[in-house]
Amino acid sequence: MKRIHALKVTASAAVLAAMMGTAVAEEVEVLHWWTSGGEAAALNVLKDDLEGKGVTWADMPVAGGGGEAAMTALRARVTAGNAPTAVQMLGFDIKDWANEGVLGNLNEVAAAEGWDTVVPEALQFFSKHDGNWIAAPVNVHSTNWVWINKAALDAAGGKAPASWEELVAVLDAMKANGITPLAHGGQAWQDATIFDAVVLSLGNDFYKASMIDLDEEALGGPKMVEAFDRMAKLRSYVDDNFSGRDWNLASAMVINGEAGMQMMGDWAKGEFLKADQVPGKDFVCIRFPGTQGSVTFNSDQFVMFDIDEGKDSQKAMASSVMNPAFQSAFNVVKGSVPARTDVPDADFDDCGKKGMKDLAEAGAGGSLYGSMAHGHAVPASVKNAMYDVVTAHFNGEYDSATAAEELVNAVEAAK
Repeated sequence: MKRIHALKVTASAAVLAAMMGTAVAEEVEVLHWWTSGGEAAALNVLKDDLEGKGVTWADMPVAGGGGEAAMTALRARVTAGNAPTAVQMLGFDIKDWANEGVLGNLNEVAAAEGWDTVVPEALQFFSKHDGNWIAAPVNVHSTNWVWINKAALDAAGGKAPASWEELVAVLDAMKANGITPLAHGGQAWQDATIFDAVVLSLGNDFYKASMIDLDEEALGGPKMVEAFDRMAKLRSYVDDNFSGRDWNLASAMVINGEAGMQMMGDWAKGEFLKADQVPGKDFVCIRFPGTQGSVTFNSDQFVMFDIDEGKDSQKAMASSVMNPAFQSAFNVVKGSVPARTDVPDADFDDCGKKGMKDLAEAGAGGSLYGSMAHGHAVPASVKNAMYDVVTAHFNGEYDSATAAEELVNAVEAAK
């Protein structure tokens, strides 16, 4: 990655400096789980911006793509009375911590920089608590993507699948060509990411009823059995060594031509870009067949805890995160799209432009849904209960009809 030194401190940052009345504090300790190559490269953009303001970055990485390990580490730190300056966090985890009354207040920065007018309401639902800004959103990830090796697709007929039937045909052709059709890592959040897309592919109303409203008939009915049948079919295209594989290693299988495709959120694009892959030439990005026009999303946000020292550093970091130049530079590298609606798409590649366009259209059309798999549809207790059933089925412990029954029971118990 080219190191980005051209990010400018905007007028809002000057306002912030005057507002704080003192020099920016020396250090931010940041707990996060951005440890893959593409993610680390994107994080360097934020580090560089802060260093330009005289703020030292103290890194606290906790590996694990879904963030569960990071949240466990955070709980231990907070229990010990030693919360980090800032923490990467998702969805309902933010709301859970806010309800504990331990988060800081970013209203001063938000008001000076006009966050209310540029952050979509769907994100503000997680960024604010009781009307107060408690987090700065870095990006919007959409999760219903498929990443396809272009050469493998060409060898399988060359046409990107637009329906379930076409998807199965392409996967069959890739299998016949002697490669692993579907690169996947056997971790609960990865299983759930595919499940999210499969459920959405069976209809927007079905996704909302089952994954968001938790309607019992939708959770346990024939359409959910069909969703699990499709999951079982996809499992048949995964190699035998998938258990425990990290998501970025699955991406590498596609990049290297060992596998045909990966079903993963748009953070996977960062791995392709870091490997000097070009959209349309080396890889193809499509929405999961059947979900065109709809988007499931999550949003990485930096939550600030209520700490005795370091409040100035928190404000400086929040301002850097929300800087439009940073939002563009970071998301170009990360694979996601900006959390602000006023950032132009000029610097984004074809997949990034498509992501921004899809997000805008889904938001306007009422087909933008928080991702169950990534903590933006239901509280963590319900999400984890769903994880257990989805993974048990994916590993062959349940047939599809039993899995649908167990999903109803698990959700009911977790409510």
